[in-house]
Amino acid sequence: MCWSATADLVAGTAVAGVGVACVARVGWSRDLPLAALPLLLGAHQIVESVVWESGGGSGPATTLWAVIALPLLAVWVPAGVLCAAPPHSRRRLSLLLAAGAATAAMLAYGLATGPVTAEIRGRTIGYTFDLSHTPLLVTGYLVVTVGSLLLSGDRPLLVLGMLVAVGALACWALWRLEFVSTWCAFAALCSVVLFRWVRARPSSGTTTRDPAARH
Repeated sequence: MCWSATADLVAGTAVAGVGVACVARVGWSRDLPLAALPLLLGAHQIVESVVWESGGGSGPATTLWAVIALPLLAVWVPAGVLCAAPPHSRRRLSLLLAAGAATAAMLAYGLATGPVTAEIRGRTIGYTFDLSHTPLLVTGYLVVTVGSLLLSGDRPLLVLGMLVAVGALACWALWRLEFVSTWCAFAALCSVVLFRWVRARPSSGTTTRDPAARH
């Protein structure tokens, strides 16, 4: 989330551009889901620019924003980390992916059966969902997204996980104060970290082994 429609559109376009660069530099197909994450984050911000322009409400852009933010990311992140992770980490990451799928199913059910609305609050947007078991869902969401990065067995992804944990807390605090939404800057920073991760991975033409097996 950014603090205006223009900021969301500009930041989203920039983050998506980083995503294109990440995908273009992927050397191993197993790295592709995680490398494409900035593309998803960029699209997410562009969708929110439409929410700004619509003045909030419960239109298609609001629903699409919620679908990307909640069930889709709850599966995409642990799945992407599992694909790219070294072999010794894959068993525990498979458990996190299963938990992510269960969390995503519950979130998707809540979004499908309840209202999803957005409200402009100064320089932030507040989203309202009619979800049951909210504390459990929030905990599960954080465990599968942040936890998969922290337990990836890959040092750069571990750093990214710590960055996500700290940054998400800071963004949430500023959003709760309705001061300004800073998620767009945070998404851009995470996208740059992912780009550096992609650049550091060996290409398929330079080694005959899966790079994940070297960790």
